[in-house]
Amino acid sequence: MSELGAFANQGRTSVELFAGGGGLVMAVGRAGFRPLLLNELGKHACETLIANGARPYDVGEDRPPVPEVGEDPPLLRGDVAKVEFDHLVGLVDVLAGGPPCQPFSLGGNGRGDEDGRNGFPHMFRAVREMRPKAVICENVRGLLRPSFAPYFEYIKREFTLPFEQRREGSAWHEHDARLRELIDDDSGSAHERYDVVHFAVNAADFGVPQVRNRVILIAFRQDLGVDMMRFQELVKPQFSESSLYESMTDGTYWDRHPEVPQHVREMAMARIPRQTSLAGTGDRAAAWRTLRDAIEGIDEQKRLPPIPIDHLDRKERRLGGFVDHIGWPDARIYKGHTPNELDRPAKTVKAGVHGVPGGESVVKLDDGSHRYMSVREAARVMTFPDNWTLAGSRGEKMRQLGNAVPVLLGQAFAEAVAVVLDKAEKPT
Repeated sequence: MSELGAFANQGRTSVELFAGGGGLVMAVGRAGFRPLLLNELGKHACETLIANGARPYDVGEDRPPVPEVGEDPPLLRGDVAKVEFDHLVGLVDVLAGGPPCQPFSLGGNGRGDEDGRNGFPHMFRAVREMRPKAVICENVRGLLRPSFAPYFEYIKREFTLPFEQRREGSAWHEHDARLRELIDDDSGSAHERYDVVHFAVNAADFGVPQVRNRVILIAFRQDLGVDMMRFQELVKPQFSESSLYESMTDGTYWDRHPEVPQHVREMAMARIPRQTSLAGTGDRAAAWRTLRDAIEGIDEQKRLPPIPIDHLDRKERRLGGFVDHIGWPDARIYKGHTPNELDRPAKTVKAGVHGVPGGESVVKLDDGSHRYMSVREAARVMTFPDNWTLAGSRGEKMRQLGNAVPVLLGQAFAEAVAVVLDKAEKPT
């Protein structure tokens, strides 16, 4: 059975826009949602989704059918601006998507609303046409920068009243003023109004072996009466940095990794802050997962074998039977371009459209040498399963991973959405 086919018999339903390499698709599916439609523009990302079970259709051709239970989801390839969603009205539990982040990221040009790649208007239109019960939207932390904060508040107001459409040709701040008035007056019926909340998150706090700061925006249709306080309780972080330090100090971390040389342990321990305190609320938080944890295997994964120095030659050897675990030559370390450390969560995996400037794809090994991370290692850092197929060249695969939502991060929020929807819809 294909990876996406594994979700074909589930009860709740989802639609995914800006599906990319499939991180949020996988996350929402694991939370119990059956995908009714995927949309993506990028050629190689589409090939990845097809390789994992999506059925391809092209924008402009016949409208893809709504899949029956047990059928693989349709992938609509092409510009989301040309996609119609009204055939899905009343059928969708969750609309999910990670609109292109370049307009708001530090690595982009920072034009925000003026940038043609801004995908939020298409999310608003999809909400109007489908009327989903909930929305999950992921983006870069840059949306919270002071320069973008007013626009981000406008985004939240648009999700609150998505049926109050922006007049053609008007500036966003003019529409924002109108939304403010309507919200203050409590205008709009409950089935056309959404309760909206956002979360500034670090993926490491949700079991992802990577420091990745993002914004998760959640919206629930107001007529459902979802318990928003309960939802916020469900998405509290379950992992912490201080617990990682404590596990190193009491030895439980090293018990999991007995092969680590003593001098490497001592260097890792020397970097522990003198004063640490356990994070979390109530119950003890689990330890942050590290790059070493990812390579050794999280949950049911098997250990990725070492890549010998004479294998840094771009050749596929399927070391240990793993695909994309290929050595790559010429990794460098210099000022401002420092490697990942094995006993910390990895640095943020980046798409690298204009090159990766900070050494995010380089790892320092126990013997003091360094090399590029393999695609498979980067996929584990993004918490993709080993059997998720990535299409394209190494650069294209890394681009898809850098643009994706870490599976475990998205899954934590999607599972919480499922819980509160179940409770809201359960007969009393």
